[in-house]
Parts: sequence; C-alpha cells; structure tokens
Amino acid sequence: MNLKNDLGNEQIQTVLEKHSRIGEILQKYDIGCVTCGVGICLLKDVVSIHALGDEAEAKIEEEINSYLEEQE
Repeated sequence: MNLKNDLGNEQIQTVLEKHSRIGEILQKYDIGCVTCGVGICLLKDVVSIHALGDEAEAKIEEEINSYLEEQE
C-alpha cells in the first residue's frame, strides 16, 4: 500500500487515534481493528493480512488517500 504521509508504516492504534475515519473505512471491508486492544500492527499489514485481494486493497488505499487529501 502506498498511503500518503507514509501512514501505512504507522501502528494501527496510532492511526485510529489521529484518524477515526480510517477505522470506518476499514470496518466497511470487515477489518475489525478498531476494537483490537493491542493495536501494534502496521496499517499496511492490517490490510494485507486480511487477504482481500488486489482490487479491494486498491479501493481501501484509494479511500484512505482521498480522506487524507481532504484533511490537508
């Protein structure tokens, strides 16, 4: 995943603290990391671990990057 601001290399817990909207995007694709108590996985790994396929990963990447662009 190629996410703006190198966000893919941040821990999911940190990402969700800063950007709750990204949690909503992930939940839409049945990635339930929002409720995880550990939260040390990197965002890019969270998406790839769920093996949703290239098309779904590309959509997630696009949605997250669009959200980040709106925040600038």
